[in-house]
Amino acid sequence: MSDSASKPRPQFRNISVPQILSYRLPLAGKTSILHRISGALLFLCLPLVIVPLFALSVTSPDTYASIQAWVSNPLCKLVLLALIWGYLHHFCAGIRYLVLDLHIGMDKHSAQKSAGIVLGVSLALTVVFGLKLFGVW
Repeated sequence: MSDSASKPRPQFRNISVPQILSYRLPLAGKTSILHRISGALLFLCLPLVIVPLFALSVTSPDTYASIQAWVSNPLCKLVLLALIWGYLHHFCAGIRYLVLDLHIGMDKHSAQKSAGIVLGVSLALTVVFGLKLFGVW
């Protein structure tokens, strides 16, 4: 009778912050969390930053010049760089998830490799666009 009795499931309670911070996610998990963060960033900044900037930039040449002067501020450039990263990461990770939805690259090694590619490509593109934004070339 003891062989057929199910063992009680372990219960994890009172998980503290240091335990959460010491947990090591795989690269695919980090990419997934960053995909959600970038989506939330874009969603929240759409009505607050993106649409007003676009609306002012297409109103008249005078408002475009004022937006151009405002965007030359380094703090504004950092905000735009964060939005650029958010868009590029969300786009690259979204392509990865579309490919995973087609059941391509579902094994552990391929998933880790594609997550690394997403992080590498999105960060490389962010550096390229950041250099252009800050006027390096």
